Amino acid sequence: MWEFELGYLGLFLSAFLAATILPVASEVVLLSMLGLGYDPILCLIIATIGNTLGAILNYFIGYIGHPNWLKKIGVSLEQIDQWRERVQRYGIWLALFSWLPIVGDLIGVVLGFFRAPMLPSFAFFGIGKLLRYGAVILLYFIF
Repeated sequence: MWEFELGYLGLFLSAFLAATILPVASEVVLLSMLGLGYDPILCLIIATIGNTLGAILNYFIGYIGHPNWLKKIGVSLEQIDQWRERVQRYGIWLALFSWLPIVGDLIGVVLGFFRAPMLPSFAFFGIGKLLRYGAVILLYFIF
């Protein structure tokens, strides 16, 4: 696999792409690299940065989004209103959950679309990603 041939760069790319709608499992790459003896702290930092940058890309995709685009892909006004309510209720705290499969990518897009504060959202993206990858590494060494 190209991820392992590229080492840390491969981890960064897999983490970045995993934060998009592409089906990339960066945790598998991370665990494989740990098994090959790569530095766990460096892996944590690189995976977190890559995945956070991917979430920031999602934010900007949402930021430049237009409501008519959503209608073209079948998103209803009801769905848009539901997400608007969530963003109004939870705000940037939603960014902490951008690590979740499937819905996490959408969270980044939605925060951008509804113009959640940029820098706090980015910081919370990073915190959520750091906690997730930290948990994966910790569980790797426990089990």
